[in-house]
Amino acid sequence: MTRGGVTKDRTDGPERKCIVTGEAQPKSGLIRFVVGPDGQVVPDVLGKLPGRGIWVSADRGAIETAVKKKMFARAARQPVEVPEDMAGLVEGILARHLVELIALARKSGLAISGFEKVRDWLDKGQVKVLIQAHDGSGRGKSKLWTPEGARFVGCLSADEIGQAFGRQTTVHAALATGGLAKRVVEEAQRLKGLRVDSGGQSPA
Repeated sequence: MTRGGVTKDRTDGPERKCIVTGEAQPKSGLIRFVVGPDGQVVPDVLGKLPGRGIWVSADRGAIETAVKKKMFARAARQPVEVPEDMAGLVEGILARHLVELIALARKSGLAISGFEKVRDWLDKGQVKVLIQAHDGSGRGKSKLWTPEGARFVGCLSADEIGQAFGRQTTVHAALATGGLAKRVVEEAQRLKGLRVDSGGQSPA
């Protein structure tokens, strides 16, 4: 288990080493950063920006340590500018990207929302990923279940899940089997490592 809460899988693509922990792990459990032409460190959540990558575990504490101890400059071997709330910046980018992925699944007919619709999919064995808002009613959420072999995502708020479905708020949603389901789970794992509540706990 990595600091970001992602179980290591040696077959899950190429690995990179976190500059904070020194641990090598699949890229899906890390955040890539690059140094822009102006010397500014930029989070590259999608892994598409040009330049030499600097990798940090998808974990709020790891990113905050990298900022505090000036580890980005050391890894880049040059003076760099780093936003003070880099962890918060990364969290926001990850959350938006996760919402966009769920919205894409909805447009493809692979995602639904609403208690009754999700329960219907569960009864029919169509749920690959169960999504529930971390700020939703515990009583309501307990009436649904994560099927064997499926995954659970609980790091988004009702407002954020609602955005993916064009609604004000949504507590319950689900994804069917498909390529987007794997990507949603991976991004949710990364967001979970960055998202900490006022009590110091990360949502499920």
